[in-house]
Amino acid sequence: MVTADTLEAAPAFIHARDRPLALYWFGNDRAKQKTVLAQTISGGVCINDAMGHYLQEKLPFGGVGASGRGHYHGEYGFKTFSKEKPVFVQSRFSGASMVYPPFTGFSRRFVNFLRKMA
Repeated sequence: MVTADTLEAAPAFIHARDRPLALYWFGNDRAKQKTVLAQTISGGVCINDAMGHYLQEKLPFGGVGASGRGHYHGEYGFKTFSKEKPVFVQSRFSGASMVYPPFTGFSRRFVNFLRKMA
């Protein structure tokens, strides 16, 4: 944990290094909190606590840049570490099959018509 003596020093310190995994703000001045949040990029932010954000299952936990990629915990972790497999199945009764080779009869005339329209 690193402390800053002035409001300007915190964002300057953060910007001079790789993006942090987390940013911890201690204080009750909401204007200063908003200033620091607006001027910094970090993985997560915890206000007036040092590790509480890690224990929150409903919040994503993870970094940005060198401090990590993706989000972990609950649904966020499932999505980060899963790969959806999209599958499209064309109905055998679809009219799209008439534009696929081999072209014969009506499908040949239809494809030629489409070529002339292009």
